[in-house]
Amino acid sequence: MNAMFRALGERNYRFYVSGSLVSNVGTWMQRVAQDWLVLELSGGSGVAVGITTALQFLPSLLLPGISGLAADRMDKRTLLRITQAWMAVAALVLGVLAITGAARTWHVYLLALLFGVGSAFDVPARQAFVSEVVGPELLSNAIALNSAVFNSARLIGPAVAGIVINRLGSGWAILTNGISYLAFIAALSIMDATKLRIVPPAKRGKRQIRQAMGYIRRRPDIMLVLIILAFFGTFGLNFQLTSVLMTTQVYHLGAEQYGVLGTIMAIGSIAGALVGARRSVAPRLRFMVATTVIFSVLLVVSGLMPSYISYAVTLPLVGLSSMLAMNAANTIVQISIDPQLRGRVMAVYFLVMMGGTPIGSPVLGWVAQVAGARWTLIGGGLLVLVGVALALILMMPRLGVTFRTAMRPAPLAPVGAAKDLR
Repeated sequence: MNAMFRALGERNYRFYVSGSLVSNVGTWMQRVAQDWLVLELSGGSGVAVGITTALQFLPSLLLPGISGLAADRMDKRTLLRITQAWMAVAALVLGVLAITGAARTWHVYLLALLFGVGSAFDVPARQAFVSEVVGPELLSNAIALNSAVFNSARLIGPAVAGIVINRLGSGWAILTNGISYLAFIAALSIMDATKLRIVPPAKRGKRQIRQAMGYIRRRPDIMLVLIILAFFGTFGLNFQLTSVLMTTQVYHLGAEQYGVLGTIMAIGSIAGALVGARRSVAPRLRFMVATTVIFSVLLVVSGLMPSYISYAVTLPLVGLSSMLAMNAANTIVQISIDPQLRGRVMAVYFLVMMGGTPIGSPVLGWVAQVAGARWTLIGGGLLVLVGVALALILMMPRLGVTFRTAMRPAPLAPVGAAKDLR
């Protein structure tokens, strides 16, 4: 099999990917439809969209220790069935409310929060489960292919959502997402359990969450990744908010044009994921830093674009650079951590990357109202650059490297022990 798709040689992984694709198409449809529904219900308020996004990601900020520990202690397939069913119910309820005309802004807020609770437990379990499906030798490739599948869904979902919203209304797109979760639940159920590389559950004990935090603090390579991701996630990964505001407030266009932007960005994201899948060795810290800087600059550039077309042209490059940076970060962390702590560490990882959204989304929504939608992108890109600089200043001494030596074209020491950025 082509090296780019070598993880697909695993039968269980093929089931996993197929179910994920269907489920993620539905998820992207809901993301677009939910934002559009809030805009309709709130009279076009950017702050309302920001609050909805914040509430959906708030549980990831509040529950990482509990959700990560659940992933380390429970059978991951069972936990994933529960989380998928939970999110399906939340989506179905919101879809029915919207279709019947009973939906109010507070309904969307509440159901976004409940949806976020399911997602907070789903993400670390899903991340930890991938290593049980494919094993360590294929983990890097599987992570990249997961990103390609996620972004293929991102390519399809927003475009379909835009059409559905325009012709049938937001509720039908949200309802479709609720049904789509059945595909992933079915995929989990038909996997061959005898071929899973199951990690023994973590034993019950005291201070297990603190144990994971201490492990992270002792790893300057992981700390560097997390500091960068904190800024990346808080100020850079607000594409739902920034694109809907640019579409409506700067270019004065509608739902279908908004959906197309998500599809266009996904082209670059898929390309980034496939580039990552071709790599035969794990990405290095310096590569992650460089791609994050490129992403930041492109984010600023996109905010300066004078027309809808020129803005759309920048988005594949934004998607490409963001995916290269995120895949590198995910791989660096996953392949080097203790498997017994994987659920807890990945919960913290996604807390840092996505948990900043409850802070960044309302702030950027306010910025859009005060200074204009363009500044959600310009300011966001500049703040991500600040995060990169801060991470390097704080962690390079602990990694035993100076800026001058980090820039030398020498090979990087293996990820895991004391390192530099080379």
